Order: sequence, then structure tokens, then C-alpha cells
Amino acid sequence: MSVYDELTARGLIAQVTDEEKVRKMLEEEKVKFYIGFDPTADSLHVGHFVQIMVMAHLQRAGHVPIALFGGGTGMIGDPSGKSDMRKMMTRETINHNVECFRRQMSRLVDFSEGKAIMVDNADWLLNLNYIEFLREIGVHFSVNRMLAAECYKQRLERGLSFFELNYMLMQSYDFLVLNRKYGCKLEMGGDDQWSNIIGGVELIRRADGKDAYGMTFKLLLKSDGKKMGKTENGAVWLDPDKTSPYEFYQYWRNVDDADVINCMKMLTFIPVEEINEYAKLEGSAINQAKEKLAYEVTSLIHGQEEAEKAQAAAKAIFTAGTSSEHMPTTVLLAEDFTDGAIGLLDAMVKAGLAKSKGEARRLVEQGGVTLNDEKVTDAFRKLTDSDFKDGAAIIRKGKKVFHKLTR
Repeated sequence: MSVYDELTARGLIAQVTDEEKVRKMLEEEKVKFYIGFDPTADSLHVGHFVQIMVMAHLQRAGHVPIALFGGGTGMIGDPSGKSDMRKMMTRETINHNVECFRRQMSRLVDFSEGKAIMVDNADWLLNLNYIEFLREIGVHFSVNRMLAAECYKQRLERGLSFFELNYMLMQSYDFLVLNRKYGCKLEMGGDDQWSNIIGGVELIRRADGKDAYGMTFKLLLKSDGKKMGKTENGAVWLDPDKTSPYEFYQYWRNVDDADVINCMKMLTFIPVEEINEYAKLEGSAINQAKEKLAYEVTSLIHGQEEAEKAQAAAKAIFTAGTSSEHMPTTVLLAEDFTDGAIGLLDAMVKAGLAKSKGEARRLVEQGGVTLNDEKVTDAFRKLTDSDFKDGAAIIRKGKKVFHKLTR
């Protein structure tokens, strides 16, 4: 199976500028392609996962990924999918974030000599001469066509700044620079990047008379159409300090039945034929697929050892209802206690199981909280020494969220 067929079978491809030529190119040539990442945080998150997997699939097929970090464009911010202008970041923050991205991405993409390339568009964007840029690049863009692009339409009603209008020119210029410097022929990105990618393809044709191509892949969405990768506590990060390997594992273990096969196809290297066998499972047997998904994804991001720990912890909790050393843990300090006790609601907020005491109270009143395997119905319940059996108290929220408190 060709890599193009592999991506198609996994449901990853959304749009292609010239499907026949891109398919042939990927089958017959060693192609340099690029995907851009704007360093808006100090960690990649689940939303970036698909992009990294596509890079890895293509690299395994012999192609050369170029990971472009938006040290320059990140100082403006992409308006795609945003209703408000992004907060501008300092150069120091961007440099730090780029370094974090490099480390995380290297788990799946081999950046050793000749295998892949890392670039930062700050290298060519920050020192641009504005007049020269307008004369060379700006002349190739129609403002009318730009404003018709989906990424700008949704911003026009609330106000699109000229600052942001430049983003498409800069991203298109990135493709032109990479094409000239490395012979990069293909730009890839999430389907929300289609307009920007088309801009780059057309710029290369108009400025240099060369053919270039674009491909987008599907966004990671739940079956209800909402973006995947959000929890009550915010985004699911690839950084273990932001989302622990156990919490990461649990996120995938708890995906909806309707989403597990799609996630397997998009986010793992499990052969499609094997995934199709998992797709035949029904009822409680679907949990086998969820456990496989959670293990594989956690192993890719955090390594096999962490995946095995998370899996063991999850099984210990669900089968025996007991504590585990790998369960998310919050250490309570002496100042958290008053007269030897801490309110359950305060403890839940401290542990991140609720954003406020009001939310914690509602969870208790709705019967969604247990303490050491006993359902709590009293919102004024306090934890004392007797609740810390073997030095730990276990709070369970709902059926699947466990948290250990120690002191």
C-alpha cells in the first residue's frame, strides 16, 4: 500500500490541490514537504497530534519532513478559527516554546542528519524589508480574494486588523522560501489552513513559475463535531508536567464508543486491517479497543514504560478499586488543615477535581463523588486523619476519575 493510500485508508486526507499529481509524486519521488507549527504555548497538545502522525507516516515512506516553527508568524498569530486577535508574544517566550516543541516532536519524527529538517521562519521574516516584501510578494495577492477566504470571513464581522491580514502573505512566503532553499514541493496542514496553503501554492507559481502542491488533513473531531482534546481542566497536553501520562492514558481510555476507531486510525500505527477487526466489537467488548488505543497513544507520546505504568494503574483502580502509586496525586500541606480537618469541597478544588467549591458541591449533591469507596452525600463532609488510610485518601469523581490525596 502506498503512503497516499495509507493516509486515505486512515481517513486523514481532507483536501488536495491536485490529487493525481500528489499521489504520483509521493509514490515515485523522495519529497520534501512541510508543516508549520505556531509556538503559542510551551507544549504541543492533542490538536497537533494528527500533524505529527502525518509527518511520521510520510517519513517512514522515505520522504523528508520540514517542521517549520513560526517564530516570526507567531508574533502576529493566525486568525484561522479565531474570533479574537491573538495575544502577541515576546521573542523570548517564542524561543522557549519552539525548543519545547522540538523535544516533543522528536519522539515521533527522526531529526537525525538528512532524515528531517527543522526551520524557524523568524530567520527570514524578522529582517524583511517591508517595501521589498510588498514589491516582490504583495503584488501577487488580491485583497478581494483574501477576504473571501474562510479564515478571514469569520473575523470580518468583529474586526480584522491589517496586522492579521498579513498572515496569509507571510505563510505563503514561508512556502516560497522553503521551495527555493530546499526544493520543498508540498505544504500540509489541518483543513482550517486550506486558504493559507492555496496562497503559497499560487505564490510559487506566480513568482517563480514552478508547480507546488498542498494537502490538508482532517481535524481531530468527536462524532458530535466538537474538537477533541479538551477536558474539564482544559487542553490535553503532550507535556507530562501539564497532563500526566496517567491522565493522558485515561483521556483515550474514556473516549466515546463512536470515536475509538477513528482515533485508532488517525493517531496510531496499528495496521488498518487490525483496526477493522476492532471495529467489529460491540457492547462492553469495545473496551478492548479503548485500552489498545490508550496504550498505543500513550506509548507514542510518553514511551512504553509510562504507558505500561498508566495501564497498570488504570487496571488496579478499575478491577480492585484500590489505590495505585501512579494515580494522579495531590499533597495536602499542614496549612490546608484547620483543627486537623479539611473540607471535602476544598480538597476537591485543591486537587483540580472541580474549579470551584460551588461546582464541587453540585457534584456531591448529584451523587457523583465517593471517598474511599463510599458515596458522599454531605457537602459539608470533612477529611480527618481517619480518612487517610495507609497515608492516602482516594476521591472518585463520576465513574472514571480517581485522585489520591496524601499529607
